[in-house]
Amino acid sequence: MSVNAAIQSVIDRLPIPTLLVLPDGSKVGHSDPRLTVHAKTTGALAHLAAGQVGLLGEDYVAGDFDFSGSMRDLMQAAAAILPDTPINQAKAGAFTQLIHRLRSVWRHSIERDAKQIEFHYDLSDDFYALWLDPLRVYSCAYYAEPDFSLAQAQEAKLDLICRKLNLQPGERFLDMGAGWGGLLLWAAEHYGVQATGITLSRNQHAYVNQLIEQKGLSGRVRMELLDYRRLPTNQPFDKMASVGMFEHVGRAQLTDYFARIRGLLRPGGLVMNHGITSGGVEHTQLGAGMGEFIEKYIFPGGELTHISYVLRHLAEGGLEALDIENLRPHYARTLWAWSDALEQNLDEAKRLLEGEQGQRSLRAYRVYLAGCAMGFEHGWISLHQVLAQPSQGGRSDELDYPQDQSYPWRRAYIYGSR
Repeated sequence: MSVNAAIQSVIDRLPIPTLLVLPDGSKVGHSDPRLTVHAKTTGALAHLAAGQVGLLGEDYVAGDFDFSGSMRDLMQAAAAILPDTPINQAKAGAFTQLIHRLRSVWRHSIERDAKQIEFHYDLSDDFYALWLDPLRVYSCAYYAEPDFSLAQAQEAKLDLICRKLNLQPGERFLDMGAGWGGLLLWAAEHYGVQATGITLSRNQHAYVNQLIEQKGLSGRVRMELLDYRRLPTNQPFDKMASVGMFEHVGRAQLTDYFARIRGLLRPGGLVMNHGITSGGVEHTQLGAGMGEFIEKYIFPGGELTHISYVLRHLAEGGLEALDIENLRPHYARTLWAWSDALEQNLDEAKRLLEGEQGQRSLRAYRVYLAGCAMGFEHGWISLHQVLAQPSQGGRSDELDYPQDQSYPWRRAYIYGSR
């Protein structure tokens, strides 16, 4: 099939009226389009014909591909041109898996992880504030009601985590990867815990410490610029949360990561691990160039792991899984809320992210937010909350509410009224 025939075939199977502008200025497709795409180079045209949506994303960042129309329509078109699911396209043989493991080990030192977090989270606090909720919670929200706003859904998520952890006044609580402090401060203000947060982002560290001062919480809340591997284990915590953080740990480090958590928890304590998981079992990133795009422009060092592998590493690290919840469609809705908010504030975003590099970052984030929303909708990626405790055995009183055990082995405490 010729390139022109392949292009015509692509346009014909799109679910929405689309016009394609070719590198020479000629046009193919609908005369009254809802979406117009511009392939400015032959390379971008070839990527379109092959359904390599990740490479098209790179073309967009570089200015070789452009569009007019809504981001939601663009993602519908992107899903339609894929020759196969990104899960199937990412399947790897045993040798490739070995290479991925060695690469995972190499790139997740304490120093490299700090640089990778700085790359993403220290872009611009004001930029993130344009499209996040007022608490700047940069993780999957919980739409307890279908008509919740983003802000309501994020507050519902924070409270859900606190309830699953059965937080009690005075308990020592650790938030690993505390971001802009949403969960850290919510737990302290609403549940009365003694809260510690850690981050590798200098911007987030400064921002949260300023909030702690403003709220008069200096005696009960502290935020440290610290890697989780450097936390001392001689004063174990009662409860811990890791939200949107373990994706940065690396698949080859997961057993050590959970073992570290086990060492930081008191016997009978609880940890909530909330993080992105893969939709397929045997891959660490999405195919069709999508994983490479995220690695290059958004999350260097990020790796996906199927929930089955998460549970295996969790057990090998000395933790017992107690409650598992899949929030995949909640993250799709969250990401669309972020994407829509960014699209509505593009002019301000362009002002905040100055220069050519800033504009490239903005184009990357537009593709990233909408593309991930599409990925969660299709089930290519997922999100799981796993509640766990240090493994124990030999007790006969676990159903009798012993004081040293936080989990009652009944779910009513999570979903009942406070």
